Amino acid sequence: MNLPNKLTVSRFALTVVFLWAMFSKFAYNDTLALFFFCLAGITDFLDGRIARSRNLITNFGKLMDPLADKIMVCSAFIAFVESTHLNPNAPVRVGAWMVVVIVGRELAITGLRLLAASKNIILAAERYGKHKTISQIVAIISLLVLDAMNEWSAALRNVFTGWAPMFTEIALWVTVVLTAASGLIYLWRNRRLYLEDM
Repeated sequence: MNLPNKLTVSRFALTVVFLWAMFSKFAYNDTLALFFFCLAGITDFLDGRIARSRNLITNFGKLMDPLADKIMVCSAFIAFVESTHLNPNAPVRVGAWMVVVIVGRELAITGLRLLAASKNIILAAERYGKHKTISQIVAIISLLVLDAMNEWSAALRNVFTGWAPMFTEIALWVTVVLTAASGLIYLWRNRRLYLEDM
C-alpha cells in the first residue's frame, strides 16, 4: 500500500477517534476533537497532493479517498445534530434537514460510483466536489472551534467571540448550498450511467 492510500485509510481511524473525543466527558475533550478532525483534514489534503506529484494514483485511491471524506464529514455532521440537541444554547445550531441534504447527497454519489464500478468505470472526484469538501471541512472546524473555545483561556476565547459564530453560520449555509449543487451537477454529468438502466 503506497503512502497516499495509507493516509486515506488513516482517515477512517481518525474519524473514530474524533467522534470518541467529541462525545467523551473529560477536560479539553472538545479541543482534542478539534485537533483530531484537523489532522484528518490534513490527510485529505496530503493524500491527493502526494498521489498526483509522485504519480501514485490508483483505483483504490480513486474509490476510497472520496469514501473516507464522506464518512468523515457525514459522521461529523450527524454528531453535531446530537450535540446541538444536548446543548440548546449552542450559538450555531445544525438543523437535521441540513444533515439530510448533506448525507443524502453523499449517499447518492456513492451509489452512482458503485453503479459505475459495476460497469468497470471509475468515477474520480470532480472540481466541484473538491470545493464542496473544503467548504464542509471549514464549516465543521468552525463548529468545533465554537465548542472548544469554552475550554480555552479568556484571552484566547475573546479572539474568536466577536466573529466566529457569524462566520460559522455563513460557512454552514455555504456548505449546504455547495453540497446540493455539486451533487446535482455530478448526477447530471454522469446521467448516462443510470438512465441506460432505467
